[in-house]
Amino acid sequence: MAVPTMAVPTMALRRVLGPGVALGRRSCCSKRPLPPDFVEALRAVVGGPNVSTAMAVREQHGHDESMHTAAAPPATFPSVRAAVACTVQVLQAAVPVARIAATLLLELHGSRRGLAEQQQQTEEIVRLNGGSSPAWAEEPEERGRLWAMRHSAWYAALALRPGCQGYSTDVCVPISRLPDVVVETKRDLQDSGLTGPMVGHVGDGNFHCLLVFDAQDPAEAGRVHAFTQRLGRRALAAGGTCTGEHGVGLGKRALLLEELGQEGLDTLRRIKAALDPHNLMNPGKVL
Repeated sequence: MAVPTMAVPTMALRRVLGPGVALGRRSCCSKRPLPPDFVEALRAVVGGPNVSTAMAVREQHGHDESMHTAAAPPATFPSVRAAVACTVQVLQAAVPVARIAATLLLELHGSRRGLAEQQQQTEEIVRLNGGSSPAWAEEPEERGRLWAMRHSAWYAALALRPGCQGYSTDVCVPISRLPDVVVETKRDLQDSGLTGPMVGHVGDGNFHCLLVFDAQDPAEAGRVHAFTQRLGRRALAAGGTCTGEHGVGLGKRALLLEELGQEGLDTLRRIKAALDPHNLMNPGKVL
């Protein structure tokens, strides 16, 4: 049987290997599409025929001609759930969003002819979720100034507790589950007595907890570790992944095993060994 190539971003893939072992990527998060050459690498390393039994793909949009960004004052909402729900509904309405963060900052892209309609549609969704009407900026300099708020979030979080240590962790979930997971995570932070502002590229279901804690306090450090494990498992239970960016090499070894299974990890190790037979790249990490 011919092995299909992937010309579009693939979100989830389940394959049956030659020995009859099923190898599956369970997550359907838009944050981490599989690389286009993954199928070919899998076939080369595993060897023999293997067949796709299920696949999920992501729609692609063409190149944009112009862009708009929600300007100050950003849209405000009565609750975190309302802000995140607005994000999800904008994406589900197929508004071509370039970037989105739940402050709420949105950057729309497309042709100039379509931007007015997109803005109107976005403003209606914001209103239906109890948000204030956003203003809009068009010039690159103004857009950059607004996004600087998001880019400076790490340093702003550290300033909440001068002299303490910062630790960033993240997960990624399907956007339909994002409001519930964010609200549950906020409640978990409060119940744990932890300082952890949440930021993220929520348009693709990925959010970060910027945990600021006293590294000299073993009890607080223990609460941070326990929280990160609960966060990862919460994402897995929602059909997501335990990491969008952080911790996969060391901090999320156990979670990665839960997500991929032993066969999945063994296959990744075989691919790693084929590319790095002398184990020179990132020795001691999970792969």
